[in-house]
Amino acid sequence: MRLATWNINSVRLRMDLLLRLIEEEAPDVVCLQETKVPDGSFPHGPLAERGFVHTAIAGMKSYNGVAILSRIPLASAAQPNWCERTDCRHVSAVLANGVEVHSLYVPAGGDEPDPVVNDKFAHKLRFLDELTAWMPGAIAPDRPVVLAGDLNIAPLESDVWNHRALLDVVSHTPVEVERLGAMQASVGWVDAVRRFVPEPERVYTWWSYRASDWEASDRGRRLDHVWVTPALAHALKGHKVLRAARGWAPKPSDHVPVIVDIG
Repeated sequence: MRLATWNINSVRLRMDLLLRLIEEEAPDVVCLQETKVPDGSFPHGPLAERGFVHTAIAGMKSYNGVAILSRIPLASAAQPNWCERTDCRHVSAVLANGVEVHSLYVPAGGDEPDPVVNDKFAHKLRFLDELTAWMPGAIAPDRPVVLAGDLNIAPLESDVWNHRALLDVVSHTPVEVERLGAMQASVGWVDAVRRFVPEPERVYTWWSYRASDWEASDRGRRLDHVWVTPALAHALKGHKVLRAARGWAPKPSDHVPVIVDIG
C-alpha cells in the first residue's frame, strides 16, 4: 500500500496538482489537510474517475478540512473533534485490508509562543494534550494504524533550517516539541520518514510563501509527518518527500506531499 499525505491548501484550487500527484506517484490512499471546502462541495468527480471512489471527509468553508481518499474500500469512518470545537481537523477510516488511517491537521498556533497572551497557541497545546490522553485507550500498538498529516511541529534539529534561530518560533519551540514527543510516545508511534532518513540528515516538507526564492533560501521545516504503530514498523518499505511539488505550477501549496510505502 502506498500512502501519501499532503496539506494541499485548498483542494478545489489545486485539484490539477492533486491529479498530478495521483498520476505520477500512484498512491492507494491520500490523506489531505486544509481542503477548505464543505462536504457538500467536495470535488469527488475527478478523483472517482481515477479510482478514488472511497472517501472519508470532514470539511468546512474556507478553513481547515481533512480527507482520506482511497482506492481501497473503507469499512468504517469517523470524524473526531477536539477542544469542544467542530473545526474539521481529524478524520479516520478503517480500510478493508484492516489498516486504520488517520488524517490529522494540528492547529498552527499563531505567531506568539505564549499560551497566556495567544489563544491560538493555547488551543494548539490543548489539542495535543487531548489527543495524547485519548490515544492509549483508542489505538493499540499491536494494531496496524497510520497517522498522517500536517502536525505543524518540526521536532528535530535537523527538521528545520536553523535550530537556534527557530527556538522561539512557533512550530519548533521546546514546549511544542515536548508535547509532540509525548503524543508520539503515547502508543509508541514510529516516525516512518526518519526510519529511512536518520538524523542528522535534513528533511523539510514546508517552505514559506514569504520567501522570494524558496529553493535558493531553502529555509524549510518538516511539519508533515507519517507515523505508524509498532505493528506496521516492519512493513515500512520506502518513502518519498516530493520537494519538487513546492515548485509545481501554477500555484503550489507551501507544503509538499510525503509518501510512505507499506508492504
